[in-house]
Amino acid sequence: MTDVSDVLEAELRAAVRGEVRFDVTARALTTMDASNYRRVPLGVVAPRDAGDVAAVLEVCRERGVPVVARGGGTSIAGQATGTGVVLDFTRHMNRLLSLDAGTRTAVVQPGLVLDRLQEAAAPHGLRFGPDPSTHSRCTLGGMIGNNSCGSHSVAWGTTADNVRELSVITARGRRLRLGQDWAGAPEGLRELAEGELARLRTGFPQLPRRISGYALDALLPEKGSDVARSFCGSEGTLGVLTEAVVRLVEAPRARALAVLGYADESAAAEAAAGLLPLGPLTVEGMAADLVASATALPRGGAWLFVEAGGETEAQARARAEAVVRAADVVDSLIVTDPAGQRALWRVREDASGTATRMPDGSEAWPGWEDCAVPPARLGAYLRDFRTLLTAHGLRGTPYGHFGDGCIHVRIDFDLLTEPGVARFRRFSEELAELVVAHGGSLSGEHGDGQARAELLPRMYGAEMVALFERAKGVWDPDDLLNPGMLVRPDRLDDNLRFAPLPRRPVDVAFGYPADGGDFSAAVRRCVGVAKCRTETAGGPSVMCPSFRATGEEEHSTRGRARLLHEMLAGEVVTDGWRSTEVRDALDLCLSCKGCRSDCPVGVDMATYKAEFLHHHYAGRRRPAAHHSMGRLPQWLRAVDRTRTASLLNALAGVPALARPAKRAGGIAPEREIPRLAPETFSRWWRKRRPVPGRCDTQVVLWPDTFTDHLTPAVGRSAVRVLEAAGLEVTLPPTRGGRSRVCCGLTYVSTGQLDRARTVMRRTLDVMIPVLEAGTPVVVLEPSCAAALRTDLPELLPDDPRAARLAGRVLTFAESLDRLAPDWAPPRLDRPAVGQTHCHQHAVLGDAPDRRLRAAAGLTGELTGGCCGLAGNFGFERGHYEISAACAEEQLLPAVREAPEGAVVLADGFSCRTQLEQLGGVRGRHLAEVLGEGLREDGPR
Repeated sequence: MTDVSDVLEAELRAAVRGEVRFDVTARALTTMDASNYRRVPLGVVAPRDAGDVAAVLEVCRERGVPVVARGGGTSIAGQATGTGVVLDFTRHMNRLLSLDAGTRTAVVQPGLVLDRLQEAAAPHGLRFGPDPSTHSRCTLGGMIGNNSCGSHSVAWGTTADNVRELSVITARGRRLRLGQDWAGAPEGLRELAEGELARLRTGFPQLPRRISGYALDALLPEKGSDVARSFCGSEGTLGVLTEAVVRLVEAPRARALAVLGYADESAAAEAAAGLLPLGPLTVEGMAADLVASATALPRGGAWLFVEAGGETEAQARARAEAVVRAADVVDSLIVTDPAGQRALWRVREDASGTATRMPDGSEAWPGWEDCAVPPARLGAYLRDFRTLLTAHGLRGTPYGHFGDGCIHVRIDFDLLTEPGVARFRRFSEELAELVVAHGGSLSGEHGDGQARAELLPRMYGAEMVALFERAKGVWDPDDLLNPGMLVRPDRLDDNLRFAPLPRRPVDVAFGYPADGGDFSAAVRRCVGVAKCRTETAGGPSVMCPSFRATGEEEHSTRGRARLLHEMLAGEVVTDGWRSTEVRDALDLCLSCKGCRSDCPVGVDMATYKAEFLHHHYAGRRRPAAHHSMGRLPQWLRAVDRTRTASLLNALAGVPALARPAKRAGGIAPEREIPRLAPETFSRWWRKRRPVPGRCDTQVVLWPDTFTDHLTPAVGRSAVRVLEAAGLEVTLPPTRGGRSRVCCGLTYVSTGQLDRARTVMRRTLDVMIPVLEAGTPVVVLEPSCAAALRTDLPELLPDDPRAARLAGRVLTFAESLDRLAPDWAPPRLDRPAVGQTHCHQHAVLGDAPDRRLRAAAGLTGELTGGCCGLAGNFGFERGHYEISAACAEEQLLPAVREAPEGAVVLADGFSCRTQLEQLGGVRGRHLAEVLGEGLREDGPR
């Protein structure tokens, strides 16, 4: 850092009580929001209260350093980035101060996440009306700064419509309480407005989603001279919000979702405005090219999601049926079940991430994310918009708030080359003209930021933009707050986030098939929508357990992706693969792979972590845990050869001996070392009397390290069940009487990728006869099955045998589902609790498991999340507290609350170990439970 930065940091530390961070990690985490833009800040301050905010403003004003207020960092136009000091309100100023159900108001701090407000309001039958798709991580301060809307704005309006009073601090330190009748107006604002009444009455387009520019028309006397409303949507350029009084609305007791199918996008757009007189809560639209699977949707090429409310389910359904009758549709569906509605809404909410990839996998970007036109003109606008895309050779998938005439779209701009950026500018200029021609607003939800502010003169004209500049001067004469936004803006093609990235592919170990083999492209997948920052896991979601345990951005998937981006850029993180900052952020990644499925854009941080560790420790001394646990298959085979399992178990039971062993192996002292099986599964198999095959279907049962050496009872039970289902079970070919197959998981998770590839190639050599025969391979351990399905072909992309083996892998439930579909499992008729393995959720899927449990009479739902042990993670020294916190989020509470007689299911060895060590509960593999339910019919 420069001397100026050092002095500034010291002065801020002396002036504020909150955290002041000018370190590499803090700066790297805040270079970007969810936009195309990137700015490197000097430092980050997490204020504790309004006094801290005032102190930061005073220090920065004296030093001439800009200040940017930041909430969840999900802004899509670049307004949450800056080159000065970033105020992070998510750490401390994030509370709900009060909620008055009688007056239907709440007092909130700017860092409060919207979902926390909704949870507090729900018991009173209330809610905050606006609800962006980022509701699980966006903050009220960010919503006020951008005048956010969401899917229910046709019923409850924008954030500005739901604000009563705002407490703000101006750049020069004045504390104002903004409201109606000029309450809190800074000196000169009233005079400015009253001198321009005619312009304020005629210079703004009249449409429900006009977000662009300053809302100076809210200062008109006929609109209540509402200073608070005029402040909404100012993007942190006028003052810093410290507290807000917001209005709550009555939530319908019941809802019904009508999904209307149309032939195409234009037909859906044309129909949307006509449904508004029916008083719907939402009129959302999306087309088929945005939906990976339309199996849950009615027939059609595009759909409207129209929600109706009522006092009862019958009333809500009746209103939804009225919508269907009024609509000229190809097909329709009405859903009143809350779980079914949530599943459909997730399709819509995830579009903000899904849309970042074209159907062919190529990248698409924001920039023209949320233009709005009068709803009656939406169909015509979309046709012209599609024509403009075609003229520029671009592609995009519109979706969004059709009832409000607001369209979201990601476009496959080439923002990596000069010609591509030039085309981005030309298209932006022409699209701005098109939006204005349709009477629209350049921004209909996310604000102007850097993406559109340069083009505001095309919408408002030079004189209105000059008036915006005068208003900015009244509030912030020193241009301290978020400069370069809204007035005197930076050019829309400057500060692009991709500019500093390397242009040539980085030499890496994994194949990254979905990203053309380019690690930079893989890292670019993270666009910042921050679903990984959701504070509570919902339903089966896994991502991101370490963030939920720590609350720290650097331990979210997005935070880690930001650090990797900056590592590649080389400006903030300057030591590349040797970076300690990146290493430390990845250290708490559990490699659960939850982001691979839960992240809307498919970021796979477990793979990125393995890649980083591979390079970080190349030619260097590795941590002890990489040797003790990363090479676990090697050590356990040695134990088997020397017949020393009983001796090692005895030694592990002596604390005086176990403590130094754990210390030498980098194992957490709180952990018990798992006991080795006296007889491995492979030895049991070799001694077992063969059972004649009873059908033509043969399967190879994979003797993974955990089943073979630690829990052979799982393997024995699986054999019993598979044979009872009529399958002929064999094991992989052996050499010297011993199995030599290994998926390489432990080597991958510790970044020993050269060793992993060696192990995998040896495995493929052994498996040649199985591959030639096309025999299915049943893998009992979910993490091993996931490694064979994904890591194997991605680490050996040039070996066709890898893809062939990956394609033969079946889980235990999949093998019964596909190969013995007519087999009926034993009826157990018991409740079941436990957890779906995180790798099963992320890579393998659990639909066959659900069907198998149902057929066996095992009732109840398994939890989501991650057990927290996650292979070597929970055993490594320094990880115990985080590991336990992850287990306490869903798994352990579910087991404690289990009904009497419930069976605890946990297919993963790590999950079972965590249950035993932290909960004192024995978890069992589904194969064990079914095996116990079978009638013994002779020795095995």
